[in-house]
Amino acid sequence: MKDFRYSTPATLSEAMALLEEKGGKAFPLAGGTDLLVQMRRGRAQPEHLVDLKAIPGIRYVVEENASRVKIGALSSLSSLEKSLYKSPTHRLLAEAAASIGSVQVRNKGTLGGNLCNASPSADMAPPLLVLDARVVIDSPRGQRALPLQDFFQGPGKTALARGEILREIQIPFPPAGAGAVYLKLSRRRGMDLAIVGVACLLSLDSESCCQQVRIALGAVAPTPIRATRAENALLGEKVSDRLIEQVSRIAVEESRPISDLRASAEYRREMIRVLVQRSLALSRKRV
Repeated sequence: MKDFRYSTPATLSEAMALLEEKGGKAFPLAGGTDLLVQMRRGRAQPEHLVDLKAIPGIRYVVEENASRVKIGALSSLSSLEKSLYKSPTHRLLAEAAASIGSVQVRNKGTLGGNLCNASPSADMAPPLLVLDARVVIDSPRGQRALPLQDFFQGPGKTALARGEILREIQIPFPPAGAGAVYLKLSRRRGMDLAIVGVACLLSLDSESCCQQVRIALGAVAPTPIRATRAENALLGEKVSDRLIEQVSRIAVEESRPISDLRASAEYRREMIRVLVQRSLALSRKRV
């Protein structure tokens, strides 16, 4: 590991100024569960670490006017696991957080760090995509917001510009009675990256016709993605086991998996079909 400078700014403004001044040579540090591992392996070699943990006001989970949930980017994964597990609308976020690493990792790891690492297999991304989340970004030039799906630019790449910091994640409440679920396939339960991750949200009318559906896939493309063709095939139709099977095959066609040490592309395609089918069935039960 190369030598580096280390700063602990007390405000966001101070942190953003340091990141802008040093450019790509300065890295923000949140929980460090991804970055420190990359540094040990030589994959990341910052000349300056800007530790965000001492900055107040960006670690919270707040329900705002029963219309949306706002989560500070420094909120730990364990805090999401505990605070949202009993939520009928956002339980899948707790399920996704609980699937990540060990208790120690979840106590240190943050939601913002999980997203900013921009791994195609990021567990928090598919649930947030089906919940139509937005991210709020602070910069020395002001604040901006954008849909989460526009935040991911490629493996390890986000829409963050020089000096910018992810401040908050905003999640609107889904339709009343919607059911949602996150399913993850990995070699070991916890302590491992997703081979495939699937999140689904489903809302039905009194005739069991699909009013709203969102399907998101992780670890099967350069970024976490929405399976929009599969969604359109289900929207407005009466949901049946046969239709769910057809929709799961369409989702496979929208993926672009690769072969790596954890799984072949062919295996991932088959597991997309299986997990989309299971997650839609479970979402239907939660409606």
